[in-house]
Amino acid sequence: MYLSILIVFLSVVFITQIQKNSSPILKQLFNWFPPILFAYVIPAIITHSFDLDLGSSPIHYYSKWLIIPLAILTVMSAMSFSQLKIVGLKPIILFVSGSFIIAILPPVLVKIIGIFNPALYADFMSAELWKGLVPIVGSWIGGSTSQLVLKEVVDCSEELFVSVLVLDNILVNIWTIFMFQMIKRSDQINRWLQLPTAKPPLSSYAEKDTKKSSSVTLAVIALVAVCFFIIDISFLSKVVILSIIGLSLGNLVSFWDHKIVLKMGGLLILIIMAILGLKLNFNALEIPTMLILISVIWLVLHYIGMMLIAYYLKIHAAWIPIASMANLGGISTAPAVTAAYEKQWMPHAIVLSILSMVSGTAWGLLTIYLFGYMI
Repeated sequence: MYLSILIVFLSVVFITQIQKNSSPILKQLFNWFPPILFAYVIPAIITHSFDLDLGSSPIHYYSKWLIIPLAILTVMSAMSFSQLKIVGLKPIILFVSGSFIIAILPPVLVKIIGIFNPALYADFMSAELWKGLVPIVGSWIGGSTSQLVLKEVVDCSEELFVSVLVLDNILVNIWTIFMFQMIKRSDQINRWLQLPTAKPPLSSYAEKDTKKSSSVTLAVIALVAVCFFIIDISFLSKVVILSIIGLSLGNLVSFWDHKIVLKMGGLLILIIMAILGLKLNFNALEIPTMLILISVIWLVLHYIGMMLIAYYLKIHAAWIPIASMANLGGISTAPAVTAAYEKQWMPHAIVLSILSMVSGTAWGLLTIYLFGYMI
């Protein structure tokens, strides 16, 4: 237990320190190999190098029943619904539609495979490869928190999960490059689809100047997390209840410090990934071809679907890559892609990214339900 804690602690400290480094080489490296993946791999390198078996360490119990629920609570409480005022209804509809497409396509695509090739479908389901698609839904829509929660809910194996992490990272990086190119061509797409060229009004919304209390916020978070660690209910029940409590705290408590809980959530995710890295077995790394094909088709259909919805809504074409990256890229890449077209739209991208963070787990649960219906 103590050795596990030491490895996790050193890994997280190392990652947080190199994140502060402004070296162009490191920034370029993080574009393709993000810190969250480092957090997963570094403990695995240590355990592999020293032939340590920490897969059954008690730290994994505390990660699932204390740290992950704590991360859910912090991330969910970082969302303030009043922020949605700056975005407008149509972009939110487009964004939610993109999330819906991501959530329902995996079971739909797998079912189509079953219609045309029953044997391949049987192999895919018996090998439980479908469980690898669920954490991808969480990663694309909600980010690392949702990905980790859904991994536990669906009971995705460690061997499959590491393949999912690698595949997810590669696809999202390629998708980011593609979205950079598409947002630069927004004016051409507007003309092609005969979409309006009017740009959204700049944000006139500002949070009320209320006094925030970081210490009280953290105390409340800690109290709620400890209480739910003691309460004996299922993991899924904790996820749902803590999500509701988090949203309530973030929107009903006037002194709530949204910035501090967002930072805390990011740190907790690094800790969770480092703990998971203690189980990682490099010898088991293998990305199934069917998983790759489904994921690529999935992404393409997601974009086509969003284009059709944008055409129906008659909304500026730039919102397509913005909403797509808010889903798939998150709070770091969505504003960057947005800035390639109009820097003053960046607050809109950030708000959509936060909305993505708090809704990812729910969309993943929908995917699980649809797969359960198929099985």
